[in-house]
Amino acid sequence: MMRRRTGTADGDNMSSSSRWPMRSDPANTCDNKQRTTLIENVSLLFTESSLVATPVALIHRSLAGLGVAEEDLPTPIALFRVVLALLAVVLMLCYFSWGRQKSRKSDLQRELQLARAKVRSLQDQLKQLKDDDDNNNKKQQPLDDTTNGDKEIRIFMDGAFDLLHYGHMNAFRLAKSLGTTLIVGVNSDESITRCKGAPPLMSDDERMTMVKTCKFVDEVVENCPYVMSPEYLDWVIKEKRIDYVIHGSDPCFTVDGEDVYAAAKATGKFRMIPRTEGVSTSDILGRILVMTREHHIYDQQKQITADKTEDENNSNKDEEKSAEQQEQQEQPRSKFLTTSLLLKLFSAGVKAPKKGMKVIYIDGTWDLFHPGHVAILKAARERGDYLIVGVHGDAVVNRLRGMNMPLMNLHERVLSVLGCRYVDDVLIDAPYEITPDMVDRLNISEVVKGTKHDDIGVRYAVNMYDYPKRAGILTEVESPSTFNMEHIVQRIRKNQKTFEEKFDRKIKMENEFYKNLRSTSQ
Repeated sequence: MMRRRTGTADGDNMSSSSRWPMRSDPANTCDNKQRTTLIENVSLLFTESSLVATPVALIHRSLAGLGVAEEDLPTPIALFRVVLALLAVVLMLCYFSWGRQKSRKSDLQRELQLARAKVRSLQDQLKQLKDDDDNNNKKQQPLDDTTNGDKEIRIFMDGAFDLLHYGHMNAFRLAKSLGTTLIVGVNSDESITRCKGAPPLMSDDERMTMVKTCKFVDEVVENCPYVMSPEYLDWVIKEKRIDYVIHGSDPCFTVDGEDVYAAAKATGKFRMIPRTEGVSTSDILGRILVMTREHHIYDQQKQITADKTEDENNSNKDEEKSAEQQEQQEQPRSKFLTTSLLLKLFSAGVKAPKKGMKVIYIDGTWDLFHPGHVAILKAARERGDYLIVGVHGDAVVNRLRGMNMPLMNLHERVLSVLGCRYVDDVLIDAPYEITPDMVDRLNISEVVKGTKHDDIGVRYAVNMYDYPKRAGILTEVESPSTFNMEHIVQRIRKNQKTFEEKFDRKIKMENEFYKNLRSTSQ
């Protein structure tokens, strides 16, 4: 069809130009100015191919059907040029679109780099402000004593530290971070009773033991008065070469409304550190008070009986579990939020055991960390070079002890154990059963267990030490202390009404403090 249509004038011209110029006749090339360029000849050959001829014929038939005269139909060359033009337009649009996208991407990358630079600048400024603030806090009179060529900065902190917990330990950590040496004064039973209207739950010796064994404490002052007089404070500053007196940001007053740190503030050496929110002695006391209720003690007996007759009382087990869950809901839950940063700060100085070290492992609940725990940890540490302490998860503890146990959640118990100076590392959420794989991976040389434990709610622990016993690496150590959680519970039970009144009073004060703190920060 295309051959027949080329008989027109245009077709004659096209036909005459459809031959390649003969290289042997240059005159013919020069004389014929109508001859198309080399690229047009190539395009003509392309348009005459069957690949192009078929769609061109279809276009011609379509246009003819629309009433277009045959002489007005576009030639294949014209159609080819149109296609080339459209292709060029599409390519240009794609190019500009790609260029704009690339330009936008480059702009975003530049903006990101600027933003990162801005963040680094702000971080540097923040660090500089913090360093300036630390330097301002550490300004003091020159001291004669130096440590390794650097000025020693001695910090003093005092308190009752009754039922010592990780909140106290974090306060010790913060206080020591302001200097080089931390000296802690432990208030005497007599001064606490006189100033607070009630004796502490733990004795002088018990509280001293807990403070001395905290890894953040360097020295301890015994029988420190709850309210330090100017004379006593002057003695402490001179005797212990104190540079700063530290206390938490919460107010501290006697029952008569006297500011406990008035004398320290008058010297200009007083500094405050932020209080560890979400935990206090009053909060822990509240958890214990819930546990001492009669229905908890009764439920404990039911649970022990149920364990002995488990196969005969499957239906009763579900009822007891439901009652246990209901009672757990009544228990005051921890409001403390554990962050990886705090765990990292408490783990400062923890190093992996060196080759050849004798690694000791001891596990347990470590709930309501107390002097009995400290004593067995010290005994275990003395048996080797490196002590790893396993802390069981909440589910394991509750399965073993029932009721509303543990009183403190896993992270709270981990922090308390990490704060003990006899502990080298902690296995968080330690498995209930010690396995060969665990012994191998932790390079455990000896597994230690004590002869005493916290009796509250303890059920028979099956298979816990089967493998260490078979492997000959299990050692039962006579517990150096008979102190356990039951001692604390019994003391509270004897004076339950007094402690409940004390708890209510302290909780009201703490709630008011946090309420004022939040309103001030807004």
